[in-house]
Amino acid sequence: MSRKPRFIITTGGLGPTFDDKTLEGVALGLNLRLEENEEALRMIREKYERYYAEGRINSCEMTPHRVKMGRLPEGAKPLPNPVGTAPGVLLEHENIKMIMLPGVPEEMKSIFDESVAPMIREASGNLTFYEASLDVRNLPESELAPMLDVVMHDNPYVYIKSHPKRSEGTSHLELHFSTTSDDSKVARKRIERAILQLSEMIKKKGGAITPVKD
Repeated sequence: MSRKPRFIITTGGLGPTFDDKTLEGVALGLNLRLEENEEALRMIREKYERYYAEGRINSCEMTPHRVKMGRLPEGAKPLPNPVGTAPGVLLEHENIKMIMLPGVPEEMKSIFDESVAPMIREASGNLTFYEASLDVRNLPESELAPMLDVVMHDNPYVYIKSHPKRSEGTSHLELHFSTTSDDSKVARKRIERAILQLSEMIKKKGGAITPVKD
């Protein structure tokens, strides 16, 4: 959250069992109370009543385990689950939209398509995503890591992810640089500046750099 993203999306941990603790963890991390959300409970109740009417379950009673799925961090909103029981959850905190989705792939995709994708499209507007990649050899990841910290500190709008690779019996690293901006030229310059800075640091350590083409 320190990077101030527009969205944080998690999957899994929204169900009725004791080890489904995503909402509890989010509430604890943000110092919020978990509370029974009437809208979430209505969604869950209606889904179980439908299952009971269809003969798919023996009881539609709102047991403690079923109620558990409707206990959300205070201020959160439930997102309808078209194919399952546990609703997704939207929580806005410090201008960040935190979205918790079920781990079942069909349920996750359904909620994402129906509720989450429209939010992202609306927030994105004319936003441009720009990325580039480098292949780094002759330098272990442990030596590269502090360089990445420096470059990301100096270029706060650029995210860099390293991926260890192995080909032809040789280990190397693939670095992915990414950023977003309303201006495509600004986005490209951000990436170019970060790549130049990191490249110079890597060369001083004896590393070899090759751009990765899509």
